[in-house]
Amino acid sequence: MSSFYGVELKSRLLLGTSRYPSPAVLERAVKASGAQVVTVSLRRESGAGRAGQSFWSLIQSMGVRVLPNTAGCHSVKEAVTTAHMARELFDTPWIKLEVIGEADTLQPDVFGLVEAARILSEDGFEVFPYTTEDLVVAERLVEAGCRVLMPWGAPIGSARGLNNVYGLRSMRAHFPDIPLVVDAGLGVPSHAAAAMELGYDAVLLNTAVAEAGDPVEMARAFALGVEAGRAAYLARPMEPRDMAVPSTPVIGKAALGD
Repeated sequence: MSSFYGVELKSRLLLGTSRYPSPAVLERAVKASGAQVVTVSLRRESGAGRAGQSFWSLIQSMGVRVLPNTAGCHSVKEAVTTAHMARELFDTPWIKLEVIGEADTLQPDVFGLVEAARILSEDGFEVFPYTTEDLVVAERLVEAGCRVLMPWGAPIGSARGLNNVYGLRSMRAHFPDIPLVVDAGLGVPSHAAAAMELGYDAVLLNTAVAEAGDPVEMARAFALGVEAGRAAYLARPMEPRDMAVPSTPVIGKAALGD
C-alpha cells in the first residue's frame, strides 16, 4: 500500500486519461488497471455546462481519485493560475505540477518548477512535481513543501523506459522516506517492473496504454508489471556477480574412478 499526503492507496499504478480511442475504452482501461488515481488536464475539462462536462462526468463515475495536472504550462504564472483553476473545478488540493522548459523533450524547467511548487505549497496545495532525477533539484522541491517527488523515466510519450537507472536508484537511496513515482517515458510493463524493483512507490503513465493496439489489455499488463516489480523489490533480489556460480553444489558429487 502506498501513501501520498496521508491518502493510502492499494494500487501503485497511476493512469493518465488523454489520447484514448474513446471514452468507453478509457473507462475499461482504468478498470482493468486497478488504478485508484487518474490524472486530468484542465485543458480537457472546461467546466460545468461546457464542452468538457461529459468527460468530467465519466471520470466521476469511475470512483477514482483525481490528480489534476498543469500539462502544457511553460511558465510559473501559467502553472500557478492553472492549478488554482483546477482546485476550484475538481475540489482537491492535489496538483501534478508541470512547468515545461524545453519543447522537444518536454523536459521540466526545474527553476520554474521549484518556484511554482513553493507558491502552491504555501497556498495549501499538495504538490506532485514532475521533475528530473537531479538530487539538488529534488532537495529544493522538498524544501519548497513537496512531500512527493515524480522524476521522469524518459521524455513524455517516448516509451524509452528508464534512461538513467543510476540517477533513479540514487534518488531512492537519498530520499528513503519520501514517496517517489516514476512519471513519463514508460513504454511496456517491464519498464514499470524495473522502476518498482528500484524501490519506487508507484509509476504514472498514459501514452503507453492509451496508444496501445489494445489499451485495455495493456492496462492490465501494466498492473501485473507493477505488482511483479514490487514483489521482487520486497523479496530482496540477489546482487549481480562478475563470475558464474553453479546452481548445483559440487560438494558430495560422486567421484568416478578410472
